[in-house]
Amino acid sequence: MTKLDTIARSILPLGAALALAACGGEAEEPTYEADAEDMSGGELIVTEEDPDAVPVDTPDTPMTPVPEEGAEPAE
Repeated sequence: MTKLDTIARSILPLGAALALAACGGEAEEPTYEADAEDMSGGELIVTEEDPDAVPVDTPDTPMTPVPEEGAEPAE
């Protein structure tokens, strides 16, 4: 057996694996719809609810905008 035969035998399985991977394609990601509207203009990310997740209580403090530079601070 020549060196060329050895190289060809090692490349053949690699080529077959690449061909199979190309035929498989990518699995399509599921699409979710949120019952919310993103008012910030950002990206709203939605995922499935995890039944093993730890519940978190978030504060109900109202959000206030940060004053622009040079604005008088609130008293």
